[in-house]
Amino acid sequence: MTTHRFSRRTMLRGLGVTMALPWLESLNVWGDEVRGNAKASEAPVRLAILFSGNGFHGKEWWAKGEGKDMELGKVLAPLTDFREKMLFIRGLYNEQAQKGNIHSSQTGNLLSGAPLASGGEIRSGTSVDQLIAQRHGRSTKVPSLVLGCEKSNPSVHKNYSMLYSSHISWTSPTTPTPLELYPALAFDRLFKDEVERGDKSVLDAVLSDARSLSRQISATDQQKLSEYLDSVRDVEQRIESAGKKGELQGWRPTLDKPNIPRPAEGVPQNIADHMRLMCDILVLGFQTDTTRVTTLKLNNDHSSLRFPHLGVDYMIHHLLSHSDTADWLKVNQFFVEQVAYIARKLDAIQEGDRTALDNSMIMYCSSMMTGSHDATQLPVVMVGRGGGKIQTGRILDYREKPDRQMCRLYLSMMDKVGHHLDKFGDATEPLTEV
Repeated sequence: MTTHRFSRRTMLRGLGVTMALPWLESLNVWGDEVRGNAKASEAPVRLAILFSGNGFHGKEWWAKGEGKDMELGKVLAPLTDFREKMLFIRGLYNEQAQKGNIHSSQTGNLLSGAPLASGGEIRSGTSVDQLIAQRHGRSTKVPSLVLGCEKSNPSVHKNYSMLYSSHISWTSPTTPTPLELYPALAFDRLFKDEVERGDKSVLDAVLSDARSLSRQISATDQQKLSEYLDSVRDVEQRIESAGKKGELQGWRPTLDKPNIPRPAEGVPQNIADHMRLMCDILVLGFQTDTTRVTTLKLNNDHSSLRFPHLGVDYMIHHLLSHSDTADWLKVNQFFVEQVAYIARKLDAIQEGDRTALDNSMIMYCSSMMTGSHDATQLPVVMVGRGGGKIQTGRILDYREKPDRQMCRLYLSMMDKVGHHLDKFGDATEPLTEV
């Protein structure tokens, strides 16, 4: 079909439920009209920022070479399949993060480059993800999705609020964006008109509308729609299973069985299950165009997560980070595996001539290079081609360059989504190489 006569129909609807469609060649999903020989609608550029705290193994965060011949250090080994769609960026730093030289003072302004208030006061800067969401979020049902896998810490450490360690996304200089820790509620926010418990699944609610649409689109799109609906069903079933366990994440229970009634909906006790669910929700948000901006904080800086599924249960994440052990490397690779999982799922979604990964920018970072609080340069990897606007398969090195502000990268990222600023944080020009 080439007439695009359903160009304004971007949603599947049911009672109390709205679910956005994936990109379909038969439908002009993003609303621009096709005239003459103009090509069909292209998928939008999405932004995902993933963060893990406390840096990485000091000897195994590296890359050299280019393209399919790029060699990666052991920390980055899970991204081997994506070397041709990856940028390894070294040498960027955040000048304001040097002032406190502790976890909270190095994290709270990671995505803004703003000065941080001390003395327990809360003041940072609006982060790049929220700036993009505020300017462009009207294009989607959910302007931005901010997910977390470890709850916030409200205490004060060495004169700085630990909320800085718990939040990388800031809606305003005094307001950290609330983290959604519960997969069920994150899922509801994407697909339900009201976030509430329901006795009917999202998929069941829109099934009639989906069947009607399927009869009016191409065979290729019918298959794509079917695969998409299957993926929604899979996530629903896994969230339901997690809720039935009635266990909370972030601490180990002292009893074999809960001594209070279990919550109807909860978070998996297994951190691997929790992170994987959040990764799937991120992908679904992009695949359905329900949101184009997602921030996923895998853990806090100064994190107290443990990793029994890796056989690393004797020490919390923060303490592990202070030495370059084999167990610390295992934990590093586990976090990078989440990035690779998202990349693989997005790369399997075809959107015209490109994949959803080609149409995305996934930035993975931490607020220090190693657990010794070294923030003289920040670890940064980007996966995805930003809608074909980023030349990947390269290493960019700014260590010997005078203007190496992290905020220059954010100006470049904003350019890729059509939001052009003269200044952001401490940067006045983008990185021309990105």
